[in-house]
Amino acid sequence: MPTFQRARSEEQREIRRRTILDTTVTMLGEMPVGAISLNELSRRIGLAKSNVLRYFESREAILLELLDRAWQEWNADLPGLLAAAVDPGRPVEERSERLAAVLTDSLAERRMLCDLLSAQAGVLEHNVSPEVAARHKRATMANVGALAELARRHVPELGEDSERMCASAILAVGAVWTHARPSAAMLAAYEADPALAVMRMEFVPSLRDILATLVAGTLARRRA
Repeated sequence: MPTFQRARSEEQREIRRRTILDTTVTMLGEMPVGAISLNELSRRIGLAKSNVLRYFESREAILLELLDRAWQEWNADLPGLLAAAVDPGRPVEERSERLAAVLTDSLAERRMLCDLLSAQAGVLEHNVSPEVAARHKRATMANVGALAELARRHVPELGEDSERMCASAILAVGAVWTHARPSAAMLAAYEADPALAVMRMEFVPSLRDILATLVAGTLARRRA
């Protein structure tokens, strides 16, 4: 376990912040958001919890920053994925389906982002100051806007409704991710009564269907 001296320069403080963030990323690779604790984070870093709180006001503030970072990384990877998968010469229905597929498949490879999105409103936006909350919402607006611009680039028929569609898509990601990870009790219920299995959601097919429906519905409303 590393031990740190007091950070005296801005460069040292930034190194400390990055260490906190990077250590939290490692923990998210081992456990769900709900299991992350400041006590364990502090132990791994080699800092007292009070010292961690000098850099981030709460556990949730750390996780919100990681959410923004993971979302920006996803947005940065999407242009190449979409360019390779969405043929601009194909009918709008086909391009819409490909858009939904690329978004879904790329998210399936980003467990941390999906886990953070699923906890965003119910957990991460609590126990933070108004300043952190406002900064998070500005980051979310920017990330939704960037995603909407990518969607419009490949399905221009979405027009100005692209941003609303993408905001709804992000809500769907969090919901489907949560439901695709049932509790032990729910798994036991499904096994005991196979008739209940119809309620079980698999992340990729469920999200792909929902996103395709969102895109198709947005296009239909614009035509109407």
